[in-house]
Amino acid sequence: MKKLITLTILLGITLAFTACKAEKKEQPKQKTKKTYPFSLKEANNTINWVAYKTTDKLPVKGTFKKVTITKNGFGNTAKEAINGAEFSIPVSSIFTSDAGRDSKLKQFFFGVMDKTEILSGTLTIENDSIGYADLTMNGVTKKLPFKYTLNAKEFKISATMLLENWNAQHAIDSLNLACKDLHKAADGISKTWNDVAINITTIFK
Repeated sequence: MKKLITLTILLGITLAFTACKAEKKEQPKQKTKKTYPFSLKEANNTINWVAYKTTDKLPVKGTFKKVTITKNGFGNTAKEAINGAEFSIPVSSIFTSDAGRDSKLKQFFFGVMDKTEILSGTLTIENDSIGYADLTMNGVTKKLPFKYTLNAKEFKISATMLLENWNAQHAIDSLNLACKDLHKAADGISKTWNDVAINITTIFK
């Protein structure tokens, strides 16, 4: 009888121990998300541009107040974070400190383009000083070459965008017509130029 009781107790302990082990095995392992020292999503990104009007080529300065990193954008170095990063910029975020001008740019420039609610692209670093963006605007994707500098955690890009490469001459003409008198110089000629200077500054945290 004692042997039977002893065996029963041992069997119970064995089953309980086995059940505990099984429960432990069934618990899913929690994956830890890897973090990187350089992240475009967490950085301060500023996108400035300069367009030109009149035959005197007077500058018109502006910025895009919003940019979203849609893919990649992180790495162990600043260049790793930039290289391969995909982004989107809503044209509704354009800002020139002149509400009337902003409205005209949205309506008569971007508004006459094909599928241009956003500007999107992918950044590529080629070497220690140059790279390019595969930029999509007006339903056209073209390379926008740029130069860059890197100083500690500050990354600066400078580029010149020729709007004709994105088949945007009709948008230039549309904007020039809407701003006809405002784009006239002393010679009485109204002109909107097709080149735009782009300057981007990223300060990593």
